[in-house]
Amino acid sequence: MILQNGDRIVFAGDSVTDAGRARPIGEGGGLGDGFVRTIENFLNVFYPERMMRVTNMGVSGNTSKDLLARFDTDVVDLKPTYAVICIGFNDVWRQFDFPWMMGDHVLLGDYESNLRTMVKKCVGANIQPIFMTPYYMETNRNDAMRARMDEYGMKMKEIAKEMGVPCIDLQPAFDQLLQYRYPASIMWDRVHPGPIGSMLIAKEFLNFVEFDFDRMKK
Repeated sequence: MILQNGDRIVFAGDSVTDAGRARPIGEGGGLGDGFVRTIENFLNVFYPERMMRVTNMGVSGNTSKDLLARFDTDVVDLKPTYAVICIGFNDVWRQFDFPWMMGDHVLLGDYESNLRTMVKKCVGANIQPIFMTPYYMETNRNDAMRARMDEYGMKMKEIAKEMGVPCIDLQPAFDQLLQYRYPASIMWDRVHPGPIGSMLIAKEFLNFVEFDFDRMKK
């Protein structure tokens, strides 16, 4: 597995990451009840010989603009080995649930600029950034919000390719699940992952870090 003894992994994002984590720093029993907690559980149980520090710095309601504003204190200053950046949901969502509050919208160009700045901050601090794309639990790709979310996910992947940042694309994983499950059975708002979606996100992250699932058989 990629993660080694002594590594610190900071997960930075919005409510999808937050999931009720403790303040000011979400660690240990304060990781919340989302995918970050699931990831730490798997690491602790199946890799007990490796001491890896998992930190949840998600903040509900954040856009990429908000995350960038606190990136130095909430990510860089914690000196992690890895910074997992999962952001963009509210950049898109605010354009649909509060269309009249245009000052709060983060349009695609600003989203790109914010992501690039976060990567540069990580590189300057010798932190390995990892992207996880935003997703939308909607099978109709012509749906307005699904189409917009796809644009933001694609932009994240483009930046990742250009800047050499690993990127975990979460949308295909949800699309596969939605072949069998209606979105409302996972979460009514089609954004927050709930227990099922959190497990799915955790699985995608663990696959990325080359978690040895054969350890579960021992």
